[in-house]
Amino acid sequence: MEEVTEEPVQVVARVCAIDIGKAGLVACVRVPHPRRSDRRVQEVREYATVTPALLALADWLRVERVQLVAVEATSDYWKPVFYLLEAEGFTCWLLNARHVKNVPGRPKTDRLDAAWLAKVVERGMCRPSLVHPKAIRQLRGVTRYRRSLVREQTREKQRLEKTLQDAQIKLDSVISDLHGVSGRQMLQAMIDGQRDPKVLAEMAYGSMRRKIPQLREALTGHFDDHHAFICATMLRRIDALAADIAEQDTKIEELIAPFAQAVEKLDEITGIGARCAQEIIAEIGVDMAVFPTAAHLVSWAKFSPIDAQSAGRKKGNSTGKGNPWLAGAIGEVVAGLARTNTFLGERYRRLVRRRGKKRAIVAVGNSVLTIVWHLLSDPDARYHDLGPGYHESRINKQRRQRDLTRQLEHLTGQKVTLQPQPELPTAA
Repeated sequence: MEEVTEEPVQVVARVCAIDIGKAGLVACVRVPHPRRSDRRVQEVREYATVTPALLALADWLRVERVQLVAVEATSDYWKPVFYLLEAEGFTCWLLNARHVKNVPGRPKTDRLDAAWLAKVVERGMCRPSLVHPKAIRQLRGVTRYRRSLVREQTREKQRLEKTLQDAQIKLDSVISDLHGVSGRQMLQAMIDGQRDPKVLAEMAYGSMRRKIPQLREALTGHFDDHHAFICATMLRRIDALAADIAEQDTKIEELIAPFAQAVEKLDEITGIGARCAQEIIAEIGVDMAVFPTAAHLVSWAKFSPIDAQSAGRKKGNSTGKGNPWLAGAIGEVVAGLARTNTFLGERYRRLVRRRGKKRAIVAVGNSVLTIVWHLLSDPDARYHDLGPGYHESRINKQRRQRDLTRQLEHLTGQKVTLQPQPELPTAA
């Protein structure tokens, strides 16, 4: 019989659980019975989500001497309630709604959901989700908005390229950066009314002048006033977004200043620039005490497969849905690593050949997050690349040894056991 050691069940004496909606919430407070120690009493109240009503909720919780407030994570509606109660001095837990679902088949109302949530929390049958401190939350808000602006700017650039294709202008097939100095001058000239391919091609700048014959062919099309109007509007939007992105960069530099040392350490990792380092810190924070091990961070970020075993068989499973903003930053890092002559770059290329791109991205992302955890956990830790040949020199030797041992066993029909070679005596 296998001995199973479990943690002792600790019932939270005075707990409040809140089921949140957009305009209102339902709060259930459960406390010990005043006369019977084996019983508990509960009270359910409804409040609006405006600030005066939330302050009244906080006053009620103080009267009941509530020790723990559990808030169900519903869209973004939980944030004002959670932050206000936290500022009022309450210990607050944010709970994933998928982890605290009621038993299927039972009636479902907001009041019943709040009561069920309170029972789950008071018995310790759930774990709180990670909520970063205010400084990290503010940094995260700006970095996420900056990434959204970059995505919108990229979409606008793609729309511009499609408009040029509609006009039979193949400029992006010759120029790698359509919005560089040469490309921008040609675009502006076409918008202003210049349509002669020879004149436009002569606007090439620097090394681009070697491609003047190709540019003349690419600029020969039917670009008219209709295309000029659309392209002018798109260029204005691209420039406006570029100005907004620059403002976000300035604000990020201001907010990231207290964590400059962490950014510098992450910037040492090949593939992680200062910008990606800022985004990673904004999503996972700098306090790695919330993740006991690197595996906890990787699992939280959903960069490790979820175990699925039934009837003695392990089934293939996905990693689950994690933080999309962190996944986007890690994906960019892996894409950069894939083109480098480093240990992680070689690891990506080796995995791509065997498992495909998606699994390779997850595996290398797992390694990146593990490195990040160690760097942020240990103030003295520094990143050192093992080199692209590390795996070959380490693994191939063992593989060769295994193959030779199997061949010898096949030839002799005997079991071969390897022993370390004794040291030879040195000459006097």
